[in-house]
Amino acid sequence: MDRDPITGLPKELGITEALDKQGATKIKVYTTKKKFRKLVTIIEGVDKSQLNKTTKELKTKFACGGTSKDGIIILQGNHKTRVKDALKSLGYPEDNIEVS
Repeated sequence: MDRDPITGLPKELGITEALDKQGATKIKVYTTKKKFRKLVTIIEGVDKSQLNKTTKELKTKFACGGTSKDGIIILQGNHKTRVKDALKSLGYPEDNIEVS
């Protein structure tokens, strides 16, 4: 049986994902301008083990392009107003999400 090295519990339970999302790290959401004055939404603070999965879910939900690298999620377009609800629905605590 495959066990999680942190909790010692079986990985099939999925407890590690829930613990990662409840971590004390703050998630910052803001927009900035990139090439040709196009707006992109930046999301910082998502746990690196959940980074690719969260990026894929957000890109699908907002029907936009984007990428994840160096612990940052970059979404094409201005999604600042909708990201908090989307992250909440993915299981991240509302108190840890800061939109500026």
